[in-house]
Amino acid sequence: MNLKTLFVITTIITLVFGVLFIVIPTQFYSWYGIDSNMALDYIGRLFGAALIAVGLISWQARNAADSDARRAIVLSFFIADGIGFIIALIGQLNHVVGNLGWLTVIIYLLISLGFGYFQFSKPKVSES
Repeated sequence: MNLKTLFVITTIITLVFGVLFIVIPTQFYSWYGIDSNMALDYIGRLFGAALIAVGLISWQARNAADSDARRAIVLSFFIADGIGFIIALIGQLNHVVGNLGWLTVIIYLLISLGFGYFQFSKPKVSES
């Protein structure tokens, strides 16, 4: 996999989840076994907006040349997704959500590992 592909995958995942949080938060929570209320829907919609921002940044970065800015995006995504992985894992181990929560754990882990790979290693093939 190259960095461009990772950016595209990140774009797709964040935009899909972002739209779901904004458009159908109550139903989306029910898939995870979470009871919804107005406050949770509100926070979820704000989170959805943040996910859409991440998706748009990722989409714009996919064709960017190697630069300080692109390296900053890669590092930021690595750190943020690593934190997301830890939070999702703790929530899953504490049975905060149903079994679908493992999907969230896996997504955060794989995306974080992907960005970590491009941040800390020197791939032998082109990153673009």
